Amino acid sequence: MKTKLVSAFAVVLFMMTGANSAVARDQISIVGSSTVFPFATTVAEKFGQSHKWKSPVIESTGSGGGIKMFCAGIGTNTPDITNASRAIKEKEVAMCAENNITPIEYLIGYDGITISNAKDGVDYKLTKEEIYKAVAEKVWNVEHKMFMDNEYTHWNQINPALPNKKIDIMIPPTTSGTRDAFVELIMHDVCRKVYGMEKKVAKKNCTSVRTKGMYVVQMTENDNLIIEKLVDDKDRLGVFGFSFLDQNPDKVKAAIVDGVYPTADTIADGSYKVSRPLFFYVKKEHIGVIPGIEEYVKLFMSDNMIGKDGVLFEQGLIPVQK
Repeated sequence: MKTKLVSAFAVVLFMMTGANSAVARDQISIVGSSTVFPFATTVAEKFGQSHKWKSPVIESTGSGGGIKMFCAGIGTNTPDITNASRAIKEKEVAMCAENNITPIEYLIGYDGITISNAKDGVDYKLTKEEIYKAVAEKVWNVEHKMFMDNEYTHWNQINPALPNKKIDIMIPPTTSGTRDAFVELIMHDVCRKVYGMEKKVAKKNCTSVRTKGMYVVQMTENDNLIIEKLVDDKDRLGVFGFSFLDQNPDKVKAAIVDGVYPTADTIADGSYKVSRPLFFYVKKEHIGVIPGIEEYVKLFMSDNMIGKDGVLFEQGLIPVQK
């Protein structure tokens, strides 16, 4: 009875939000993270092969962009599910609540963030602090205890042991969960743990990346495009998820960060410190209205998909330790 009441309420909400009818769409609509996109696409294809349901329509919009669309309202013109390479933020939960949306969270596994370059390029061994000094708009001057404009142009200026190569790093846009995680796990982490700043101070001063001099280039959500550009220019580096590294071992390799190379094992055991959880969020109010949502979730969360011997493990998803 409770399920029927929830479904009936959802139908009413659909009608109130201006949708033509509660069954105007017979395909699941998914948006969100470019990192989760290939995993979700695989699940969607398997889901569609059952012949009972149509394959969901998936858009790679970035985590932030996807959650914004997801939380915008209820109705067939809004997504049912959003993928995210970070946890939903408090302000985003509040936005969902304002629009009577209840997001249901599913943790699917873990992914490492790599700083990679072409297979035939230089082997990089970097620290988080060196990466911070390469990309930050302003860097902390330990001697003068103040932030100063970033004047590093070459890697060996940061550390004489590094290559005499111009700093040239491609990073995802601000709508990307990969970008959020990169900022938090490297830039904020250095300012807090190496320089001893409080969280609010680090967030305020250690978030912006360089925009002058073409040392840091903001790319689109298409991680495959970053890989193509790395192949074309072996002196460039790019920031993207481990799964893209894992799927392109003939094209790219990763930098060692703080003494650890990103692999499935080092991400799973926590020794590779630039790693993050991956999620998808389901709009509770759409369950029972848009057909197939519960079945899609069940397939995605099955051991056949996200288990240690599952299909997605073979694509680079690091399983949740049970």
